Amino acid sequence: MTGWRSRGATAAAAAVLDHLVGDPRDGLHPVAWFGRAMAWREAVAWSDDRWSGARHLCAGLAVAGLPTLVLGATARRFGGLAAECASAVAVVATTLGARSLDRHASQISGALASGHVDVARRALPALAGRDPEGLDEAEIARAVVESLAENSVDAVVAPLFWAAVAGPIGAATYRAVNTLDAMVGHRSDRYRQFGWASARADDIVNYVPARIAAVLVALCAPRRAAHIVRAVREQAPNHPSPNAGVIEAAFAAALALRLGGINSYGGAVEHRGELGYGRVAETADIARARHLARQVTFSAAAALALPSLIQVALPSLIQVVRPTRNRPSRRDVR
Repeated sequence: MTGWRSRGATAAAAAVLDHLVGDPRDGLHPVAWFGRAMAWREAVAWSDDRWSGARHLCAGLAVAGLPTLVLGATARRFGGLAAECASAVAVVATTLGARSLDRHASQISGALASGHVDVARRALPALAGRDPEGLDEAEIARAVVESLAENSVDAVVAPLFWAAVAGPIGAATYRAVNTLDAMVGHRSDRYRQFGWASARADDIVNYVPARIAAVLVALCAPRRAAHIVRAVREQAPNHPSPNAGVIEAAFAAALALRLGGINSYGGAVEHRGELGYGRVAETADIARARHLARQVTFSAAAALALPSLIQVALPSLIQVVRPTRNRPSRRDVR
């Protein structure tokens, strides 16, 4: 599992596994266990300063990383290379959330299409962190499209990227950082200092993946590529997140929508700059955003698998072509 081709192939296989099987049940999901462990640690170790938050982040990296290393070593020791590869694919797959993301978006879309706005509001917190009370159909649709965009990085491209860079330990520690940011990275009075390290770490580990995801969006929507580049350059800096703004601007331009605006988080109102140059989102746009998110996932997986496929197929192609080039002509036979 040391070569970059094998790591890329493992990440691609994990994306396929997530697409076919999806996440384990919430109570059995490793991320849920991680969240409970870090919530317990926060309860006993919280202090209103950045050093305590930095120690909390380091503890989270250890909680996620050490079991991953032990699992890989155990699989290699007792099961050989095949078991090590299988365990690596399984670990990376648990850090992905493409199928779960698509399922939640589909449920909310179905509720809106049926006129059950209250049902959609109750389902929204599973997908987006904003306050659902008082949101109308258009605002719920916007929230879903924005969440699909942002989570195309957080739950797909970023864990695949770090799996390709550093293997299962890269994916697991990325998920730890991202989960801690969701838990303590808020700008509230409690977490302004304690969550600072987790929030900054999340900005760092998502910086490259967010821009890769925006490129993938442009490749998946080539006719809108110029609009995507313009939106990312001109509007993404207006978003409070250096990474979410990039991918949300890319989705907005690709779908010819206008995202962003005023959101409420835990009662705190936050104005996020407008992204895109089109119309406001509607219920039907959720299906379009789901399709684009799936395209981004498949494109990322294909890009990771391609080097290994070329490595496997190239010798066979050379063997097919070489005899044709060396075959004697009729003149030589005479």
